[in-house]
Amino acid sequence: MSRSVSPPVVAQAPPPVAAPRRRPKRVRRRGTLVAWAFLSPALLLFLYFKFIPMAKGLVMSFQEIRYIDSSWVGLDNYRTILTDDAFISAIWHSTVLALGTTAGSLVLGLGLALLIEGPSRYLWFVRTAAFLPVVTTMAVVAEVWRIMYHPADTGMINSILGWFGAGVQPFLASENSSLLSIMGMSIWRGTPYDMMIFLAGLVGVDRTLYEAAAVDGASTWERLRHITLPALRPVFWILFTLAAIRGLRVFVEVYVLTNGGPNGSSEVLMTLVYKLGFQKGELGVASAGGILLFLATLLLTVLVQVMRRRQAA
Repeated sequence: MSRSVSPPVVAQAPPPVAAPRRRPKRVRRRGTLVAWAFLSPALLLFLYFKFIPMAKGLVMSFQEIRYIDSSWVGLDNYRTILTDDAFISAIWHSTVLALGTTAGSLVLGLGLALLIEGPSRYLWFVRTAAFLPVVTTMAVVAEVWRIMYHPADTGMINSILGWFGAGVQPFLASENSSLLSIMGMSIWRGTPYDMMIFLAGLVGVDRTLYEAAAVDGASTWERLRHITLPALRPVFWILFTLAAIRGLRVFVEVYVLTNGGPNGSSEVLMTLVYKLGFQKGELGVASAGGILLFLATLLLTVLVQVMRRRQAA
């Protein structure tokens, strides 16, 4: 009885994969033109309302501006700023306010984020309520705090302090406490923003690390120090930059609360530049002050980025 022998199976090579076709240059060029067409309205607005005024301000900082004509004075405006006592005091007040506001908002923002971070469905209301100061107009917030800081026993904050036996505090009316009072309001308004960014950063922390640390007997502080804070390091760099810039460029809260008083104890660079430019007509010196503030902001941003990259490396 003969057995049928099946022919050997020959492995067939897979069909050749067609190489991806490159998009024609005309299509790529058309996509680039479409992108620039959508960007052009915003770029034109930036050019007209931001970049051209910046260039004009840079030119004006080297001039003495008059109503009829202007004269070139070189670096005299910058020498005036760097040697004038009022400008030196304003720069010092801006620096102190920026440092205090940045440190306070970061610490309180992190604390609030740790307290309300979690999956509970009721926490959305707490987060929304805490974030409301950020979306409120700064002028309205400053006016409310000005009323709360009323330097009498009928003021809201003084009434609360009276419950604990404290005396009436002058707050904005005293040279010793005006800058600290502005700092307290700025911290109150900046903390919710930092809190939301910290909450977004906490979402990316691996929960298994907390469980492993708890099994090893790590305390809450040790888990915060060795897991949470290292994971939030990029968030800290971002918030530090934004909070420092926000502190350096403070204007509305000082203008509404004290207008730089009393006796210049809360004068910052932005309010001094405003007064020189729009009240005294010294546009050249005011432009030089604005350029110095821009350079300080740029230098701060570059330094923070350099430090962040060195630490990441």
